[in-house]
Amino acid sequence: MQNNIANLIETKDLSKNFVAQKGFSFQYIYAVNNVNIDIKREETFALVGESGCGKSTLGKLILRIIEPTHGQIFYNGNNITNAKILSYRKKMQMIFQNTSEALDPKLTVGEIIGEAIDIHKLALNKVERQDKIKELLQTVELSNDFVHRFPHELSGGQQQRIGIARALAVEPEFIVCDEAVSSLDVSVQAQILNMLIDMQRSFGLTYLFISHDLAVVRYIATRIAVMYLGNIVEIAKSDDLYKNPVHPYTQALLSSIPRLNNVCMTSHVSLKGEPQNPLNLPQGCCFHTRCQYIIKKCRQTAPTLREISPQHFVACHII
Repeated sequence: MQNNIANLIETKDLSKNFVAQKGFSFQYIYAVNNVNIDIKREETFALVGESGCGKSTLGKLILRIIEPTHGQIFYNGNNITNAKILSYRKKMQMIFQNTSEALDPKLTVGEIIGEAIDIHKLALNKVERQDKIKELLQTVELSNDFVHRFPHELSGGQQQRIGIARALAVEPEFIVCDEAVSSLDVSVQAQILNMLIDMQRSFGLTYLFISHDLAVVRYIATRIAVMYLGNIVEIAKSDDLYKNPVHPYTQALLSSIPRLNNVCMTSHVSLKGEPQNPLNLPQGCCFHTRCQYIIKKCRQTAPTLREISPQHFVACHII
C-alpha cells in the first residue's frame, strides 16, 4: 500500500561548505546554502542553473553520497540526516552524466546490473538473477545479447541505458538524474527522456532531474527550481515558470533559449559580468552583482523564498 505522505523528499536549511586551502590559510566554498525544497511522490522535480551553481552537490547531499554541513534531509517523512544510509540506499539511486566513467570497464553488462542485485540480495538463485537482468534490459529497450558486452563496446546512449537499468535493479522509489542526457545526441536524448517518462508511469518513480538545458527540462519536469551560487532563487510549476518567470536570473536563463524561428522565449534580459567567486560571495542577495534591477536592500540583506502566487516562490526584494 502506498504511503499517504505527499512529499517523498524534503530538505530543511540544507547546506554544504567545502574547505579550500590558500597558502597557509583556509577558506570556505559555500556550495549549497540553506536550501528548502520538497519533492512530491511520482513527480519530476527539476533543478536548473549554470555550471558550478551547486546542482549536483545538492543531489549528492539528498542521497547522502556526501554529508551536509548543516540542515536536514527527510525521506518519506523520516529524518535521514544522521540515519544509517544503507537501509535507504536501495530506495534512492542516481543516474550519472558520464556513464562511461560510472560503469566498471572490466565488468560485462550482466555483471554490472547483477552486482546491484547481489548486494541487496534480490534474487534467490542464479536463474532468478538472470531473469531479472534480462527483464531490466528489456525495460531499457536493449536485447539479451548485451549481457556479455563490455562498456567500451556500447554507444553513449546504450551506456546510459545500462546506467538506468543498474539504477532500476534495486527497485528504487527515488532517482536523481544528474545531467543524465546532456552528453547525448539530440535524437538519443529524446529516446532516453521518453523512456524515463514511461518508467515513471510504470514503476511510480520520483525524479530529481538536474540539468542546465532548459529546453530538456521543459519536456520532462513537473516543477522547477532555479539555483544560483548555491541558493534557490525561484520555484514554480513548469508551465508557470516558462510563461511567467519572475526572478531576474530566471528571466535571463529563459531569454537565452531560441525558438525554431530564432526568437527567444522571453524578451532578452542581459546579465552583467561573471558569476561571483564562491570563495568570496557578496553580502546580501547572491545575484545583486549581476542584476540590472538592484536596489540598496539587495546589497545588504539576502532575500528569502516567499510565495507570490499558488506554488510559485521567489527570493527577490524587488518582486
